[in-house]
Amino acid sequence: MQELRQRFNTVGPAVYRFADEDKIVEREDLAELTARYRAVGRKVVFTNGCFDILHQGHVTYLEQARREGDCLVVGVNSDASVRALGKGDDRPVNHEQSRARILAALGCVDHVVIFGEETPQRLITTLMPEVLVKGGDWPVEKIVGAPEVLAAGGRVLSIPLVENYSTTSLIKKIRS
Repeated sequence: MQELRQRFNTVGPAVYRFADEDKIVEREDLAELTARYRAVGRKVVFTNGCFDILHQGHVTYLEQARREGDCLVVGVNSDASVRALGKGDDRPVNHEQSRARILAALGCVDHVVIFGEETPQRLITTLMPEVLVKGGDWPVEKIVGAPEVLAAGGRVLSIPLVENYSTTSLIKKIRS
């Protein structure tokens, strides 16, 4: 019986060939990559955040962001910049390399870059994406880098949040 099953099995083992951790790049390398994408007509989308405990709201948001172009670049706050944002002494829960690695494993994410500043302003002006995206809790006029992207002919979007999903509420739930 086993021999018959093997003869008629049309699906063989499939090796996972992607090196997702290679999606984590330095700012300088990313500027070169995005320039190459533009040279072949690809539209770059940029978003950023802490992404401390990844949840369904994050994933839905990142998928929607990716649909706005051909390449999604995610800027991740370094541990020091998360602390500087005042999210609490116990944040981030996951260290920056772990957060970057988890994001890189998502199929909708093309590149991840860690930035140490409190805002991604310098990163955005270096990359100058065609589309800049943030979550719905950010009105377009308050999005860092929006004036520069708009002045260059790009678009700035505020994507609605998925209700009932937040890292802060997850942490509270875990603690209780």
